[in-house]
Amino acid sequence: MKTTTLTNPFAEDVTKGLTASPKFLPSKYFYDDRGSRIFMEIMAMPEYYPTGCEFEILSQQSPAIVNELPFTAPFNIIEFGCGDGMKTKHLLKAFMEHGVPFTYIPIDISQEAIDVLEANINLALPGIDMQPQTGDYFEALTGIDSGKPALFLFLGGNIGNYKDAEAIALLEKFHTQMKAGDMLLMGMDLQKNPRVIQKAYDDSYGVTKSFNMNLLTRINRELDADINLDQFDFYCDYNPQNGEVNSYLVSLKKQHVHSALLNTTFYFEKDELVWTELSKKYTLESITTLAGSAGFNVVHNFMDCMHYFTDSLWIK
Repeated sequence: MKTTTLTNPFAEDVTKGLTASPKFLPSKYFYDDRGSRIFMEIMAMPEYYPTGCEFEILSQQSPAIVNELPFTAPFNIIEFGCGDGMKTKHLLKAFMEHGVPFTYIPIDISQEAIDVLEANINLALPGIDMQPQTGDYFEALTGIDSGKPALFLFLGGNIGNYKDAEAIALLEKFHTQMKAGDMLLMGMDLQKNPRVIQKAYDDSYGVTKSFNMNLLTRINRELDADINLDQFDFYCDYNPQNGEVNSYLVSLKKQHVHSALLNTTFYFEKDELVWTELSKKYTLESITTLAGSAGFNVVHNFMDCMHYFTDSLWIK
């Protein structure tokens, strides 16, 4: 394998992942503009319960969430990985009706997602004070008024994409950015019937497969590679004993692919796996443990009627 100087994080991470043993591709690269559109299709599938469950929580329990917050002066609502804002608008509406002024600061890596969110939120809540940011979560925080109290939102079960040590490290970074009394509302998927989870992450329509295969399309486009998508498949597995869904791309033959941009060739064995994503499911006990590990206290777990999902409210 011959390599050249790498010039961007995507190139660096792809090179690292496809030369590792076992191979992997970081799931954060799912969310280019096309990947974000495919994920919106996933969220619309009836089998993909997290979206509907969290929508139920935020549409029916937002006033109760607002009542748990101590803010009486102007504050910030900072949302990481905001997506299209269709769930968050219910919470924002409850805050507007509560009467305490706030600034909504949605942060997403996808500019297209931010554009869609702005249109949705402005249509639903005209007059809202909104300052959207595109880019890395913590880089975007540098320009925000940190003098105000803040509610941080990390919805959608995104914390489940991090291994335990990585999740604690991320939450500790949140904790460092927060002041005493600031709060974090975090979407967390709960352990349940394994068949329900398996169907949600291995749908019969092939949408989740397309979401994963888009990583290969992105490598072809951005790194000038020659990956034949027909020579790869998608597989996922749920382990109910540890609550982990792991997703993979599978090489269907012994093959090699070349990136002209990197001047690098990557080699795959037949049936070799490329790990793409972890989606961890929690118990209420493990949520309390995770919060404590990062210096937070759990205030309340707001759950949907089936107890499939929780928006867990923590305080620093």
